[in-house]
Amino acid sequence: MLSSSPLAAELAFSAPEGWQNVREPSWEQLAPRATELLTQGPLFLVPTWERRTDPDRRRAAGQADYYVEVMTACRPPSPDAVMAMLLPIRPWVSDQAWAAEMRTKVAEHWDTLLLVYGDGMLTQVSAYMESVVVFLRARAQTRPVLKVFQVPRPRPDEAAVVKDFERLLHRQGGRGEYGYVLREIPGPEQGLYFDRFDPHILQRREDLAGFGAVNALGDLFTFRRLLFSETALKRGKQLTSPKNPGAVRVIEPRDIGRDGTIAPPSEETLWATISADQQLAAGDLVIRRMIALFTVPPHGFFVAEVGEEDLPAAVSEHVVILRPIKPLSRPQARLITMFLRTPLALTLAGPRLSTTSMEALSALPVPQPDEALTKALDELTAAKQQFKRWEQEADSVIESVFLEKTAARARARVIDSGRALRLRVEAASLLDDLGHSVRTRFPYPIAYRWRETEARISAGDAQAAYAAILDTAEELLCYIAQLVLALTHAQNITLGAVAAIRDKLAGGRSGPGFGDWANVLNEAATSKQLNNLPESHPLNDIRTLLAHQDAEKARQAMSERRNDQAHLRRVDPIDLPHAIDIAFADLTRLVERARFLADLPLLEITDVRWDTFARSARVEYRELAGDHPVVPTRTMASPSNDLETGSLYLRDTDGALHLLRPFLIGRDCPTCRTWSTFHADRVPKGAVVFKSLEHGHTLEDASPGTRRLLGQIGLV
Repeated sequence: MLSSSPLAAELAFSAPEGWQNVREPSWEQLAPRATELLTQGPLFLVPTWERRTDPDRRRAAGQADYYVEVMTACRPPSPDAVMAMLLPIRPWVSDQAWAAEMRTKVAEHWDTLLLVYGDGMLTQVSAYMESVVVFLRARAQTRPVLKVFQVPRPRPDEAAVVKDFERLLHRQGGRGEYGYVLREIPGPEQGLYFDRFDPHILQRREDLAGFGAVNALGDLFTFRRLLFSETALKRGKQLTSPKNPGAVRVIEPRDIGRDGTIAPPSEETLWATISADQQLAAGDLVIRRMIALFTVPPHGFFVAEVGEEDLPAAVSEHVVILRPIKPLSRPQARLITMFLRTPLALTLAGPRLSTTSMEALSALPVPQPDEALTKALDELTAAKQQFKRWEQEADSVIESVFLEKTAARARARVIDSGRALRLRVEAASLLDDLGHSVRTRFPYPIAYRWRETEARISAGDAQAAYAAILDTAEELLCYIAQLVLALTHAQNITLGAVAAIRDKLAGGRSGPGFGDWANVLNEAATSKQLNNLPESHPLNDIRTLLAHQDAEKARQAMSERRNDQAHLRRVDPIDLPHAIDIAFADLTRLVERARFLADLPLLEITDVRWDTFARSARVEYRELAGDHPVVPTRTMASPSNDLETGSLYLRDTDGALHLLRPFLIGRDCPTCRTWSTFHADRVPKGAVVFKSLEHGHTLEDASPGTRRLLGQIGLV
């Protein structure tokens, strides 16, 4: 090991036992001495970390560090020369010109084999100071892969870290727990900080597009820093009293909370007279430049949105102002501030330094919400505001208890005023009840079956209750399978499970059943043909139903019970209560996994009026949600002129309508005279028999067009 005496004396740094330890008092001789020692074998070089004091050399080099000159001056004496060097982290991770120049000069003579980053390795200097050990080999015609390792903090099991490092040394690609291999070596102009090329981080960066669009922060905001420090304000005689009519609050880093709020003024708050063009405006974002490193748990930027209640205000020198180039929607601003507060945002902003540069902030990718996410955020905000109003209303009622002239009047006021609030709370609490959600928000066929199941169980008729549970499970899978068949047909995709359904329909005796619907859903969950659908397509949610192990296990158990019932292997009456409990628990698991149905309403189009000039249709429809088919007629606008009156549609989260005919049709049942949903059950000669999902009644359609239509979609 070769080291310079100032660093060795300062850090008491010495070579491991068995190593030759060489001290070189003069930093100018470090590079020549290193070349000399390399002729004897591998070398570990620890140059001085002292900085230059010569201002002329500072201007020429761009940095006043001796080790920069030492590193660029080292030359390999032979093609097999290998050297490691202990350095501060900055020259290896910075994108600044002086660092890029240093890396370029090193690359002219050396290939970089391995970078090991860590902090706390030089505790004599600082417990948090980051350093890097760079392993170099004489440059060859073929560049080797680059291996990058980050010693974790806080330290987990050291033996596990060492083992992972040893595995990295043998890797030629991929990623381990704490390191990875780069096959494509970046150019020397790019700083090699660990997170920049980490496959996990790159994947998470790509995943941001799942929110909608991704933009650089600099495309959305202008950045501004003001040099208002307490000293500068005093020097400029701008400090004033908060009572002064022209006083402007100065927001400092400590005023910006981790939760995205701006703290109210305190006794320590600075007030000054500041011109209007240097003040904040509502909608500005303020962000701390100073970064707290190595916090546990980790967090992102401290950023807050400025509201009208925070004005008039300006910022101190260590706060950056982000002003929207164009007005942002509330969901946009909210999603950006939420993202900036995450550890991922800090990671994507560049190497971990104590301050963040304006350039790094400007290049930071931030997600933009798509229409569905915008709607969801708007709804959440509206709900939050509504809850806040209810809370304020409740506080007002409580605080008025002793404001009435008599106790009797106060009592009557609290009971009367609190009634509406109590009813709201009761209604809201019901949303956590799965049964209530199914009965009120699920599509009519499923909601009806669920209501019947609950009624049978509560009535104590064990045989009827058990049968209702099995029927509901089958109709749940049947309904979702019909959605899959309709949606895949619209994408010109034919599932293999359709062949078995077609054979059973043609048999004319017993139609498709539990196993056929399960096969459709299992194939949809694994089909590669469906992997490239748009993010908001309803099939993406539907495919998750049986992808969960608990749901598939419940499905298999329900299928076995259904088969046992069909083949007269019925549950003994003594065992029925326990069997009902287990079967209903499995049904509940399936329904829990099918909660996406509440966001995919079933619509019956009752009237369509197309306006040629407006290129829009006025659509009247019934939303068949809940356990009763009698629902009000509503209206909406649609850009489509091919909607069918009388047909059923699925509306997705983007508001798009998907035709379900002829997989699902809505008709008045000829048996019970109730409006019902039907699916094709049998296709005997001369007719098509449809079966109701709600009660199993059948509807026969002998028209040639219906049979022909089933042939067009591959069911005949």
